[in-house]
Amino acid sequence: MSLGPPTSAITLQPAAHGSAPQAVSRAPTKVTIHPVALFSILDHYLRRNDTQERVIGTLLGTRNETEIEVRSSFAVLHSETDEQVAVDMEYHRAVYDLHHKVNPKEVIVGWYSTGSNLNTYSALIQNFYMQETVPHQAIHVALNTGAVSGEEAGVKAFVSSPVGVNPRPENCVFVPIPVELRFQDTERSGLDLLTKTAAEPTSTTAQPITDLQVLEDALTQVMAMLDRVLAYVSAVLAGERQGDPAVGRYLMDTLGASTEDLEKGGFQASLQDTLMLTYLANLVQSQAEVSARLALAP
Repeated sequence: MSLGPPTSAITLQPAAHGSAPQAVSRAPTKVTIHPVALFSILDHYLRRNDTQERVIGTLLGTRNETEIEVRSSFAVLHSETDEQVAVDMEYHRAVYDLHHKVNPKEVIVGWYSTGSNLNTYSALIQNFYMQETVPHQAIHVALNTGAVSGEEAGVKAFVSSPVGVNPRPENCVFVPIPVELRFQDTERSGLDLLTKTAAEPTSTTAQPITDLQVLEDALTQVMAMLDRVLAYVSAVLAGERQGDPAVGRYLMDTLGASTEDLEKGGFQASLQDTLMLTYLANLVQSQAEVSARLALAP
């Protein structure tokens, strides 16, 4: 895909050059992204050439009428200069065909790029992906790695909308849509391991976490949250801070203490369960410490 000099337009048009616009479904209202897709994008960015300011790739996932779920992604070869941008479309289609054989339920939902620069080239790349997702809208996910000074790391999602009486691919606008990170319960331990490793600059190699350590960490987090709740409730009861009705209702729902439950002693039963959980957490922590000391003993 070769382009002329960039213009002030920064968006797309779903129809190709010289053809009538194609009908597309309504734009999605929400995008959810799995960690696997984000890790793949970051890995692509780390392996880029020194001359590349950004990398692009294809997003794969599932969709319904209002939501798109991005489950995976793969890199697409491209080069970009001030005069033109070239995208290896044949490589994109070949990799997608291979992926589709393994995961037939995942389809092309859009594309990604790193950085926050949306320009004419972005619009024309978006136009190509619109043709790949017809009759659905293609999304664009912009991942800011935070490597550039003054720019905060984050993820944004966009859909495109044509602009002008005679729409062209480079005469459109990117419209932001809500995006959130979603992960399965089975992925939590892996994410916790990566977070823990990133928070410890002296650690260079991530070590697998045993089931006992996972349980201990989970119970420790529960204990910390219970301590925060107890401190908040104590401060409100002592008049040290003003209570938030929303927080109070949330605590009532969490503890299962409705007005009827309070009259029947349901709150006391919930409190006993909480204390039992705290006791078990302390017991597991003590057992883990004893086991670790025995393992280190000569």
